[in-house]
Amino acid sequence: MVTEVLRVAVVGHTNTGKTSLLRTLLRDTRFGEVRDAPATTRHVEGAQLLVDGQALLALYDTPGLEDAPGILDWLEAHPGDRHEGARSLQRFLDTPDAAGRFEQETKVLRQLQESDVGLYVIDAREPVLPKYRDELAVLALCARPLLPVLNFIAGPGTRVAAWREALAELGLHTVIEFDSVVFDAIGERRLFEKLSSVLDQWRAPLAELQAARERDARWRREAATRSMADLLLDVAAAVALVDADDEAARRRDEAALRERVRERERRCTDQVIELFSFGGVAYAVEALPLDEGRWHTDLFTPEALGEYGLKAGRGAGVGAAAGLAVDTLSAGLTLGVGTLTGAMLGALFGDRHGLGRRVFNRVRGYRELRVDDATLRLLALRQRRLLRALERRGHGAVAPLDTADEVDQRWRSATLPRALLRARARPEWSALNARTAEAWPAPAAGRAEACTELASQLGEDLETTAANTG
Repeated sequence: MVTEVLRVAVVGHTNTGKTSLLRTLLRDTRFGEVRDAPATTRHVEGAQLLVDGQALLALYDTPGLEDAPGILDWLEAHPGDRHEGARSLQRFLDTPDAAGRFEQETKVLRQLQESDVGLYVIDAREPVLPKYRDELAVLALCARPLLPVLNFIAGPGTRVAAWREALAELGLHTVIEFDSVVFDAIGERRLFEKLSSVLDQWRAPLAELQAARERDARWRREAATRSMADLLLDVAAAVALVDADDEAARRRDEAALRERVRERERRCTDQVIELFSFGGVAYAVEALPLDEGRWHTDLFTPEALGEYGLKAGRGAGVGAAAGLAVDTLSAGLTLGVGTLTGAMLGALFGDRHGLGRRVFNRVRGYRELRVDDATLRLLALRQRRLLRALERRGHGAVAPLDTADEVDQRWRSATLPRALLRARARPEWSALNARTAEAWPAPAAGRAEACTELASQLGEDLETTAANTG
């Protein structure tokens, strides 16, 4: 196994997305500086990719090339031996001109000389101009393998075919298509595979790195769906015991329950974003209306439901606020304590998780208020949309986080997952409830298993959505 670190120089014309590419490969939005302006990077900056604490690959961001034609002019004005090849470039680098007029280009060339391979980043939206051909000619004199990377290929107006044809004319047939803004795990895999094809001695470390990347992606999705499942179980099992005869207290308890749910959704959103290292990300309000973990459209409004093709539940019809529902059984009971025999009390109250608990609370003068099914569906759909957006976002992106609205009939209309239906009868499963012996018993077994089951189902749903949308 190769013990040294594979050194990769990322080179190219100014403002073609070199730093953005580095950010995406490093999964680090803080690396370097990304602006829609030329010559943002003025010096060489490096970082390493680690697997189990061991550095396998070092990436070097370099300044943008701006005057490659001038270097070719210098070489023509100072000819050497016709077979001099790479030595002609060294002659140039040893001159005062290299440290003066061509200082920026010199930094790039020296870094490529010190590296094992170069990635020449191309903005695929740009036309194939002579200056790019000149850059490739100068970089070839470094005598290092050079792989063109066609960047920004996900948007409209790209010239991928024209670039491939021009690169083939220059003898560059191994071309990588990799967008630093719209992340594609398959594209990243192909990048590492093509590096392996020109660097056979690095094949094993690169395969190890790619395998680690795939493990990390699976872990992030599993951790995210676990957070989502935990949120949904907390909300499904949340119950507020409201005094049926005290209107002011009922409104107060309704407001408190809704605020606890809002805050719980915000915590889950923050956790998922943190998993993908997108701290400080901005959001495209029209498509993903988030601001510091809070959704612009309040969870408990008809407008929020309408955005996802959902209809309000029946809660308001029985006296509950929007997004909440009074337990239909306990709301309809008019039984008094004297109506129940001792045998009936024993049978009902022996299972306070379900029917018995609800009758028990009703007899005491309380109703059970909970989040309705439509709002549960909305929570799931919002978190799924967020996760899909994060999985498809490159760390080189500077535009607000956005995602297309995907059809998801599973969460819009199908029966709620079994784990959530079980949670409805398990108030002790929710961290949003104040657990008291009088209201319900201590936490029962089964919540962890339900969370695992629901997280697995959420993950399967995401896989199906990704397969259907590409």
